[in-house]
Amino acid sequence: MKDHFFDTSKQFDMTELELDKLPAGKISLGSIDLFSDAAHRITSLPLMVAKGAREGPTLGLLAVVHGNELNGIMTIHQLFSELDPELLSGNIVAIPVVNMHGYLTKQRFFIDSKDLNRVMPGKEYGTPSEIYAYRLMNRIIKYFDYMIDIHTASFGRVNSHYIRADLRHPTIRKMAELQDAEIIVNTRKPLNSFRGAATNAGIPSITIELGNPQLFQRSMVNSGIEGIINVLVNFAMYPAEIRQEKETVICSHSYWIRVDQGGVLYVYPDLCDKIKKGQIIGRLTDIFGQQIKEFESPADGIVVGKSTNPVTYTGGRILHIGIIGDIDSADADLEDEHEDIDDDY
Repeated sequence: MKDHFFDTSKQFDMTELELDKLPAGKISLGSIDLFSDAAHRITSLPLMVAKGAREGPTLGLLAVVHGNELNGIMTIHQLFSELDPELLSGNIVAIPVVNMHGYLTKQRFFIDSKDLNRVMPGKEYGTPSEIYAYRLMNRIIKYFDYMIDIHTASFGRVNSHYIRADLRHPTIRKMAELQDAEIIVNTRKPLNSFRGAATNAGIPSITIELGNPQLFQRSMVNSGIEGIINVLVNFAMYPAEIRQEKETVICSHSYWIRVDQGGVLYVYPDLCDKIKKGQIIGRLTDIFGQQIKEFESPADGIVVGKSTNPVTYTGGRILHIGIIGDIDSADADLEDEHEDIDDDY
């Protein structure tokens, strides 16, 4: 990191985000206290804030909402190491680890075993995860003008570089297209996610899915950074050229194809493969390797994500299929019928 861009006088400690107290043209590091455990130890949420030399909008970046999804940490670290805040108009507020409990214990969920990405916007008086979500929303996120939430697949699965976004919203669609991702999946859900709650609060938001869990993938991180910089350029926050190299596939909706019985699973297609209805996509065997059945794709589509865990139970995942096609007002609610909402996002 370029140390001369950092305000090294002290780290800030706030009860809520107060950008006017931070120096312009600098990167400030600090924390906001949100939660305490049974030993009354405070969970301080780490914040990295690039405050531009000129006024402008505020872009919020979230990472590690699920404790095992780490590519977002490297994305934020590398972005800030390359950023010159003296050229920035507006602010970038990044939370490199949203779910500190999950991060420290190498698991997805919060301290009460709940998914933080399913309890937004939280409750002032509720369960631990609901209170944590409420404070995040009201002490930090409400000050954003735009938001990007960075995720990966979970254990036993892999993801392409794809975007989850409500394509009916023009600003959100533009943010999604600027990511230069392999796939964009149209979706409003989950409505009780960080993205859904922020969008409902008038903050255009997208989710970036960047690869695989519990590791750093430099190629994925580099792609994520390019997309974030493209957004900054588009909103006149940073002087650079918009770079887009991939041919992005747009999907009207997506869902997981699952097994109807347990066994040892072999999955054939690779990420981003285009598949045809009736194509054999997987094979299930018993513990002796004897075939139980083969699975066919129920539709034409593209592989957004897939299972990498051969050990499967009834209802286990095979692959995440995106149905190629754009969205319009005539089929705006199509995803309500098809979309498979579980703990993958």
